[in-house]
Amino acid sequence: MISNLENNKKIQELSISQKNSLNYLLFGIIMVILLTSYISYRNYRHKQKLQTNRINELETEKQLAATAAVLKGEEQERTRLAKDLHDGLGGMLSGIKYSFESIKGNMIMTTDNQQVFERSMDMLDSSIKEMRRVAHNMMPESLLKFGLDTALKDFCNHINKTGAVQIDYLSLGLANASINQTVAITIYRIVQELINNTLKHAKAETVIVQITKTEHQLTITVEDDGEGFDTLILKKSQGMGWTNILHRVEFLKGNLNVDSEYSKGTSVHIEFNV
Repeated sequence: MISNLENNKKIQELSISQKNSLNYLLFGIIMVILLTSYISYRNYRHKQKLQTNRINELETEKQLAATAAVLKGEEQERTRLAKDLHDGLGGMLSGIKYSFESIKGNMIMTTDNQQVFERSMDMLDSSIKEMRRVAHNMMPESLLKFGLDTALKDFCNHINKTGAVQIDYLSLGLANASINQTVAITIYRIVQELINNTLKHAKAETVIVQITKTEHQLTITVEDDGEGFDTLILKKSQGMGWTNILHRVEFLKGNLNVDSEYSKGTSVHIEFNV
């Protein structure tokens, strides 16, 4: 009887042991499945994230390529129009002026006719100057011949001569800097547009334009003492001027910051890696 009980006990113990082993095995299998599933899920999410990032990069590259194409086409058209104005229309107007001066020497005019003739010549001179100004703004020769620093100085000096506002131009490390022409033209347009915006909206008396070029970075700061504004309106701005600035900064992968307060003026700071 005792022997049977001991045998039954051993059988029960063996059965329990087998059940425990089976449970451990099942638990181990479940853990392996869970761990494998977790690793697979993480890999899937990582791949999905990489694909999303790559798609975003491709979209950004596509947008930058489209912006570059637009800017390039715009500058080519500006160059063509500037050349047509300067060489074509400018030459015609200068020829007309020369013809009128030749006619004047061979004619006897009354005092009234003399006054009319002189006023007409003055209007012709003004037209030639305006045509040259427009052509210069479209594609300044100084930028192509002498570089960004000289072109920006000329532009600021021209604004100063008009009396619209007083611009103090300061540059550091830019005079002898070697800058790709496309980059130089883009930076010139940014500064030009910032100053034009100041003239249109700021009601400023003075403007400071500061350009600093280091080994790998170029910074632009344009400050005015105008009436200032709420910078939140820039997020809703549909104006071509501000949009063009943003596109050009984006094209050069720059960082732009605008600080402005009512009655305290505006400061625009832009940084580029060049």
